[in-house]
Amino acid sequence: MTDARSRQADALIDGLHREAGGRLTIFLGAAPGVGKTYTMLSRAREMRKQGTDVVIGIVETHGRSETAALTEGLEVVPRRRVSYQGRWLDEMDLDALLARRPKVALVDELAHRNAPGSRHERRWQDVMELLEAGIDVYTTINIQHLESLNDVVHRITGVRVSETVPDAVFDRLRDIVLVDLPPRELIERLHQGKVYLPDQAAQALQAFFSPSNLIALRELAMQTVADRVDNDLRDTRTARGLPGMALRRRVLVAIDGMGQSEYLVRVARRLAERRDAPWTVVTVQAREAGEATQLELDRAFALARRLGAQTDVVHGNSIADALLDHAAQIGASTLVLGRTRERPVARMFNRTLTQQLLQRAAHYELVIINTPEARARSRRRWNRADMPVLRNDLLFAVIAAVLAVGVSWLVERWTGIDDLSMVFIVAVVLVATRTRMAAAVVAALLSFLAYNFFFIDPRFTFNIGASQGVTTVFLFLLAALVAGRLASRLRMQVLALRAANAHATALQMLGRQLTSAADLGQVLAAGRDALGTAMDAEIWLRWDGQVAASNGVVLEGKDLAAADWAQQHAQATGRFTDTLAGSAWWFLPLRDARGVMGVAGVRFPRELPRLGFEQRRMAEAMADDIAQAALRTRLVADLEGARITGETERLRSALLSSVSHDLRSPLASMIGSASSLANYADAMDAEDRKALLDTIQREGERLDRYIQNLLDMTRLGHTGLTLNRDWINVDELIGSAVGRLQRYQPEVRLQTRIATDLPPIWVHPALVEQAVFNVLENAAKFSPRGEPVEVEARLVDEQLRIDVRDRGPGIPEQERSRIFDMFYSVERGDRGRQGTGLGLTICQGMIGAHGGSVEALPGPDGRGTTIRITLPLLHP
Repeated sequence: MTDARSRQADALIDGLHREAGGRLTIFLGAAPGVGKTYTMLSRAREMRKQGTDVVIGIVETHGRSETAALTEGLEVVPRRRVSYQGRWLDEMDLDALLARRPKVALVDELAHRNAPGSRHERRWQDVMELLEAGIDVYTTINIQHLESLNDVVHRITGVRVSETVPDAVFDRLRDIVLVDLPPRELIERLHQGKVYLPDQAAQALQAFFSPSNLIALRELAMQTVADRVDNDLRDTRTARGLPGMALRRRVLVAIDGMGQSEYLVRVARRLAERRDAPWTVVTVQAREAGEATQLELDRAFALARRLGAQTDVVHGNSIADALLDHAAQIGASTLVLGRTRERPVARMFNRTLTQQLLQRAAHYELVIINTPEARARSRRRWNRADMPVLRNDLLFAVIAAVLAVGVSWLVERWTGIDDLSMVFIVAVVLVATRTRMAAAVVAALLSFLAYNFFFIDPRFTFNIGASQGVTTVFLFLLAALVAGRLASRLRMQVLALRAANAHATALQMLGRQLTSAADLGQVLAAGRDALGTAMDAEIWLRWDGQVAASNGVVLEGKDLAAADWAQQHAQATGRFTDTLAGSAWWFLPLRDARGVMGVAGVRFPRELPRLGFEQRRMAEAMADDIAQAALRTRLVADLEGARITGETERLRSALLSSVSHDLRSPLASMIGSASSLANYADAMDAEDRKALLDTIQREGERLDRYIQNLLDMTRLGHTGLTLNRDWINVDELIGSAVGRLQRYQPEVRLQTRIATDLPPIWVHPALVEQAVFNVLENAAKFSPRGEPVEVEARLVDEQLRIDVRDRGPGIPEQERSRIFDMFYSVERGDRGRQGTGLGLTICQGMIGAHGGSVEALPGPDGRGTTIRITLPLLHP
């Protein structure tokens, strides 16, 4: 009941999520040309006649006159034009459509890739934004563009579709409309030129539009729509608290490990194949399975997985309830099971599994397979294989009854208590919690007889003296049987919860470790440790050539061959399998979106007789998590590589731009001045020659500063700086930087205010002077003519603070941190077109090497910029 209510709540929440925002209607086709856009426009015209506010966001008619005619009378949002590589592209204007806010927006070709520079890369992202804004969307898509079917379409057609739509978009569906056209009619439309131009049509008919391809794609489209309708029906009925109803045929096979499991799996495989239906093999564990039963179940599950079935284990006290609940959960329509050995008492009260299913599974097709020979063999095998276990359980029941007699005798003798029935009930409960139900029944009967014989008058006989004594004794027997039944049921629930908790705990621990793993090596190490702890075994992991193994294990020979085979064929190999079973390792393939990229090996102790289903399922789930984490690290590495490549290209472009402008300009001035001197020196007076020589010297010094900046940047970025510290006075340091700037730019006005109480500082004088000079030169570039550049030095909190202020246009707040990036230049603020864009970067590196900092602040009166240098007062 709790599970049903939980599923009902989940279905209600999912329905609310789908109803939130706009509603999505998809017109789905098997191939281009089936008439999706035509059908969508026809529906839109009908809605328009009914008064619905319908607007065309974008519709591609592809030159088809009959489709274009349907757009007449419908409002069209003008497209926006995007320039790309010398061409103008027309794209949907998302902002205009959001501002218009119609009731329904028509957006054709959901899988379309938008032009570079658009807000979203794909059109389906535009559609999601429209839905979030509360706008209903009608859109079209072909089945080959669905992400989950990309590989299937590639195998069918040989064409890899690059424009795909995630399946998650279909979760927002309100309606799906299948637009179908028989392949013969579609090919005829191709011949008539209604889909492509004649040359393109001829090529399409030889490749994508072959009859076999169209038939297969049509089947895929129909299956997709059927799955969606089936899911919607199941979710709707679940939300209303109604039992599930499956429209698609799905086969559920129930096995019990009692002699006919593999036979049932093969029968169900043939049944599912004839019906072209998916199928699932399940077993219900209402009690602890014996060794022989578990071995048969393991073999049957392995066979089912090889034949393409899904497998699952369901825990429950009632087999019929558990089967029907699981069938409703997965949407099965057919139940296949073997005819069980019917006990006369159960048949008398209509309590056999077959009778319960016939009474309660009114909406399911029941297929009951009768194999009496297998049932007879199972009984004989059960007698042989389970006899030692049963003998131990019965012995434990006898011992418990004897101990109950002894304890009751002692209690009666030393305390005088007459009613000793609870002592025997405790013994029965103890047996039920440690063994199977059959032993608990034996313990209840033995306790009943012992209690009657030893403690009910007349004693030492099975006669009962008083009528109330008869009632007491038989009520005791009933209470003992009920208590044993409840204790046995509780034991099975505890075992199921313990297995589920172990599974969840192992996955949680693995997820926590994988989350903190930063690279592939750490992922493999975390996966090795977590998997080894959960499986209590040695682990060997390999992904993309990198290996992580417990205790440094190295695989050789048949073990390595089994690992390679598992990776190449995407199948489990080694121990507990039928492939290369001679290996001591059990190997699982590690899959990602591109295929099998690695393999996980598990070596259990030799004394382990078999691999349980829960162990197998846990190992497979953890292997999938490890593969996904490894894929994540690879994607992160690819993204980081792409980012570094882009950053490198940006820096290279900036450097080339700097070289082409900032280095060529002084060179051109020097060459021009030198050429004038060489050719016209005799015709010039002394003043002109001196002006040309001053130009050569000034531009040479300018070029020297640029080259020095580049060399300083190289040292900062690669070899680091060697700080040859020495004592220097602050006024001497600032005076040297100011003097250099006035030699280069004598027209710049400088105002200095240096506190008188400043002590000498222990720094690398040349580096700090260069840093201050870079800041002064930068400020001088942007100070208006006649406005001074202010320099102030003082002590603040035992640190030297040097503020350089200009009265230029200032720097916007969002760009103040970026001015320290290499080659960052803008026309406004403290960085202009002149300069390499390295001055402040070098300043930050030099001051940072001394343990200080550089920051950009607004001017004191809101005008201009203040560059603040802070240096700690260090001592040798």
